[in-house]
Amino acid sequence: VQLAESGGGLVQTGGSLRLSCAASGGTQTSTVMAWFRQGAGKEREFVAATRYGYTYYSDSVKDRFIISRDNAKSTVYLQMNDLKPEDTAVYYCAVGTRTILSTIRTASAYNYWGQGTQVTVSS
Repeated sequence: VQLAESGGGLVQTGGSLRLSCAASGGTQTSTVMAWFRQGAGKEREFVAATRYGYTYYSDSVKDRFIISRDNAKSTVYLQMNDLKPEDTAVYYCAVGTRTILSTIRTASAYNYWGQGTQVTVSS
């Protein structure tokens, strides 16, 4: 599986961006598709994930970000609203073919990663 992300950029505080990640090779509904992010000097952290139509979010983005998935296109999206400077990071798409629910927020549970796309929120 290869992942191709797009949609990052520079936005002002309160603005919105939509990230996309297309998975070549196809994905199954049982496959977990997720977004993580890594700010400068910080560890990679969980943002959101989706599996079997269910969605999961970190507390820091819940109610602001929306993850969605088009299984026919093997694509996952991240709609980011009300962006804040602390959302500035490189955002990574991840796919887990054996990820279980208890590890869905753990980066090591995912076996495929995109190259990352920069999101910068100016104050």
